[in-house]
Amino acid sequence: MAAVKKAFQVRLPPLPSIKDVIKLYKLRALRELSQNFLMEPRLLDKIVRAAGHIENHVVCEVGPGPGGITRSIVKQGPRKLILIEKDPRFTPSLELLADACKDVVDVDIITGDILKTDIAHFIPKDVKCEWTDPPPPVNLIGNLPFSVSTILMIRWLEMISKKDGPWAFGRTRMTLTFQKEVAERMAARITEKQRCRLSVMTQNWCIVNYKFDIPGSAFLPKPEVDVGVVTLTPLKQPIIKLPFKLIEKVVRQIFSMRQKYSIRGAQTLFPEEVREEMALTMYKMAEIDPVTRPFQIANGEFGRLCEAYKEIITKYPEFENYDYRAAKKIKSAGEATKP
Repeated sequence: MAAVKKAFQVRLPPLPSIKDVIKLYKLRALRELSQNFLMEPRLLDKIVRAAGHIENHVVCEVGPGPGGITRSIVKQGPRKLILIEKDPRFTPSLELLADACKDVVDVDIITGDILKTDIAHFIPKDVKCEWTDPPPPVNLIGNLPFSVSTILMIRWLEMISKKDGPWAFGRTRMTLTFQKEVAERMAARITEKQRCRLSVMTQNWCIVNYKFDIPGSAFLPKPEVDVGVVTLTPLKQPIIKLPFKLIEKVVRQIFSMRQKYSIRGAQTLFPEEVREEMALTMYKMAEIDPVTRPFQIANGEFGRLCEAYKEIITKYPEFENYDYRAAKKIKSAGEATKP
């Protein structure tokens, strides 16, 4: 009976369809913001169901746009809904929905860039759990713009590593859409063709569950690629227990030459005059074959490489701040000024 009662509580009054809302407010997807509208209610509900049980949870939706996924979230009866939308054109349509459900769900509409917004500020403090407890009643859900999805994911992984932001409340779960290729990279295992830096970084801090695909034809305007829906649950303990910046640097440089022997990328961690010697030392310490390709290295093996790199920069602190990219720029500038 309780479940039936809840279903009536979250039944919304008649509202114009998302398609009608777009016409009513003269909205159009902006290419420069990587906007694509998903309007099929069945698919919108499927994304929200992928998040699991969210009744009485605090839900933060990233990039709600005209409010398609938002409606599906509201129907599940969350305690509080935080909407973070960069484009102010969508504010009237979101306010329409917020007003329609004001008696059942507390809705905050934040006009701002997710890369600059402190989500934690809007989450009630009483949902906080210990990190080793089951995940808190907090969920991040979003149909992410392709242009910021990887940048945002790396930033969130760093916050997870520091137990900061939404992860100051515990192991907050995420249900997100990505360009299919990005979703496949996040879930890619050792030796798979999509395995890359993002694979290692995501899997080091999260359980990655690739849920399902959505065809590009379901979006308006139709993107040139399909979309993958992924759920992410932070691990109680990361596989590599070292600072985020150190891990990211080692993994990034090794994957910078993905098709070559992995030691070639590792060499770029060190200045030119010592790089062959130091990289070989690092691989010997980690007991990794130097001719292994980056995508053939397991997460635990990356952990040994990171530990070896840490030992080397502890012994030779002058190598710690070496930046291969900066060195290349300086070298290129020097070559350009030669007579």
